Amino acid sequence: MQFAGFTLRNNLFVAPMAGVTDRPFRQLCKKLGAGLAVSEMVTSNSLLYGSAKTRRRANHIGEADPISVQIAGADPVMMAEAARYNVDEGAQIIDINMGCPAKKVCNVMAGSALMQDEALVAKILTAVVNAVPNTAVTLKFRTGWNRENRNAPTIARIAEDCGIRAVAIHGRTRADQYMGEAEYDTIALVKTLIRIPVIANGDITTPQKVKQVLAATGADGVMIGRAAQGRPWLFREIEHYLNTGAILPPPKVAEIHRILREHLHDLYNFYGEDTGLKIARKHISWYTKGLHGAATFRHAMNQLQSVEEQLAATDEFFLQQAAASEVLCYETYEAAQAA
Repeated sequence: MQFAGFTLRNNLFVAPMAGVTDRPFRQLCKKLGAGLAVSEMVTSNSLLYGSAKTRRRANHIGEADPISVQIAGADPVMMAEAARYNVDEGAQIIDINMGCPAKKVCNVMAGSALMQDEALVAKILTAVVNAVPNTAVTLKFRTGWNRENRNAPTIARIAEDCGIRAVAIHGRTRADQYMGEAEYDTIALVKTLIRIPVIANGDITTPQKVKQVLAATGADGVMIGRAAQGRPWLFREIEHYLNTGAILPPPKVAEIHRILREHLHDLYNFYGEDTGLKIARKHISWYTKGLHGAATFRHAMNQLQSVEEQLAATDEFFLQQAAASEVLCYETYEAAQAA
C-alpha cells in the first residue's frame, strides 16, 4: 500500500494507545504483519520534552520504517514546535490526535474536544503541515463530538484542504467513548468526500471483520487497537486472510510463550528492569487471558518483585499449559481473546 509517501507491507495499522504502543509493542506488531504502527501520544508541551517518559516515546532506535509519531495539544504554535521536535528525533510521519476521548485530554481542549472548534482545527493542521514541509502529516479523529454533532465530513474536508496526507476515523463520537458499536456509515460518507486515504478504526477484532469493514466503508485500510493487546499475531492472521481467503490456525501455546518471552525481554531492555517489570504485568495478563488457571496465575504474578521471578513464573505457567491438552488450550484461548 502507498501511504504518506511510503510503500507499506499492507493496509493494516496499529492504533496509537497510551501506555501500550511503545517501541517494543510497535516492533512486535510490525514483525507479525502490521504495515504501520503509530506511537503512543506525545504531548505538545515543550516543558515536557526533557522528561524520561517523553524521551522514551521519541525513541525509535532499530524500529522498522516508517516511523509515525502522534502529537496532541490545542495550541497551533506548540503543536508546530512538537512536530519539528519529533521530526528531528526521527519521526517520518507526524500524526495529530483529535480522537482521544479521555477527560484529562479533552478538558484542556485537546484530543477529540478539538472537533468542537473547526476554525481551531484548521489553524492547528495548517501550522503543523507548514512546520514540517518535508514530512507527511496525518490526522486521527472521531465521527463527531456527540451523536447530534457528527462533523467528521467537515473535519475531513478541512484536513484535506490543509495538506493532511491521510485520515484515520474511529467510528464513535467523543461522547460514546468506547461504548456501543462502531458506526461505519460516517466513515463511508467521508471516503466519498475526500481524495486522501481514509483508514477505518473501531471494533475490528477478526480477519472476517476487517473484510466486512473494508467493504462497508470503502476505506483504504483498517486501524486496530485493543484487539491486538496480547494478540499481536492478529495482523498476520488478517494479512493471510485478505490475501488467500483462508483462516490461519490459532497459534499454539508454545508459540504464544515464545512471542511473550521475546516481548518481555524487549520491555526490560527498553524501560529498565524496575519499570519494565511493572509494565510487563499488563501484557502478561493480556497474553494469558482465556488460558486455564490464568486468573490465579495473574494474581500471583502481580505480587512478584523481580524480573527473574516474573520470567520463571511465566515459564512455569506456559509449561503447565503445554503439559495439558495443547489443542484445547489454544482454541479456548482464541475464543476468549475474541470475546
